[in-house]
Amino acid sequence: MPPDCPPLPARPTGQKTRRRASPTCHLSQVAPPGLACSRWRTRPCWESTVDHVRRVGDVAEIMLGYVENKTTFLTDKTMTVPARSYTDADQWRAEMELVFKRVPLMLAFTAELPNPGDYKAMEAVGLPVLINRDKAGKVRAFLNVCSHRGAPVANEGHGNCPRFTCKYHGWTYGQDGKLVGVAEASTFGTINKAERGLRELPCEERAGMIFVCLTPNAPIELDGYFRGFLTDFEALDFDQWAYLGSRTIEGANWKIAFDGYLEGYHFASLHPETIAPRTPSNCTHYEGFGPNMRIGFPQRRIAEALRPLPRETWGTQENNGFDFVRIFFPNVSVFIAPEITQVAQLFPGPTPDKNRTVLNYLRREPIRDEEDRAAVEGMINFFRDVTYTEDYLIGLEIQRGLESGAHDDLVFGRNERGNQFFHEWLNWYLEDDPARPEPTM
Repeated sequence: MPPDCPPLPARPTGQKTRRRASPTCHLSQVAPPGLACSRWRTRPCWESTVDHVRRVGDVAEIMLGYVENKTTFLTDKTMTVPARSYTDADQWRAEMELVFKRVPLMLAFTAELPNPGDYKAMEAVGLPVLINRDKAGKVRAFLNVCSHRGAPVANEGHGNCPRFTCKYHGWTYGQDGKLVGVAEASTFGTINKAERGLRELPCEERAGMIFVCLTPNAPIELDGYFRGFLTDFEALDFDQWAYLGSRTIEGANWKIAFDGYLEGYHFASLHPETIAPRTPSNCTHYEGFGPNMRIGFPQRRIAEALRPLPRETWGTQENNGFDFVRIFFPNVSVFIAPEITQVAQLFPGPTPDKNRTVLNYLRREPIRDEEDRAAVEGMINFFRDVTYTEDYLIGLEIQRGLESGAHDDLVFGRNERGNQFFHEWLNWYLEDDPARPEPTM
């Protein structure tokens, strides 16, 4: 869903160490393990909680000025992007190889895999991926492909099992991906089990989320990639939240859909009844964390909400006068509303003119009872419907317009800095030259 919905207030907390989680803990009580023997250590932070609150307070003050002065974040230039960027098959393939298969992708939540033996099997950018938590609590990721004849070893979805058995010929793999059993081995012939395990993918769990690189043996370094951004989620105790379910929608080229998450210029015209009454159109603030962004949206009532409060508390008032949408490059948008959280994962394909978006839903508390479950399901369906009808349908029309050849390029205004920043980073990755200067906000 584009940045049309408000996030939940951030709660300032002190630095914490990870708490060891019992396999029987409820979803909302499970803390994410780290890697190997450092499982329960405190993670390094780029920014302390106090600094985080101060920084958010500074942004709140800036956004208050935007509303009072009827202005917005402005850069010094416009930017054009070729129309073929959204239609060209060669560029689309390059995006898959140079971006989606190289950067850490947020593929799952700690709350989806709370217990040893839990797994999630899914497709990501055309690749079958298997994520599981082993008996020691460590999260691992593999290509969901049997080393015998290429069949999947787990059906798509969630489950819990001590081992993975290929349904084609019964080869069996441990939670660590090692081949542990070959059906009727005496008739098969000599095989080196140590060399026939599942192909492992780089994987790391942090701040309630599981990040995977889709290229085996590639480096995965979250601190360098997010540059302090995950502090936001640590401050929210995101690793303690409950996973409520997901919905899937389909849309146009992934960049057409993602562009809509990055600006509020369209609120008045596209969301006159749902968003514009709360949030002024074309009034946005941008911060960059590497290629990632925190996008601020002041509410119309920001002065009423903040002016009576001490200035030093403004950084704790998210959702009371201002809201954030958090963007993980290249394909995730997070908004945290008071009632429910929606995390959109945009997966390109299967062709350049299509994307599959998984809308995930979480909140602090687990489902209480059947009445609560029914209310949550209704809320999920409402958010899904608004996302699709108000944002994704126009994306399909845009796709047809760009494929018509009517214009050679598109233009992003000085007020659409988030879109510019996203496309600058995309181009930086497509150039495939780490020596080039990185884009800056």
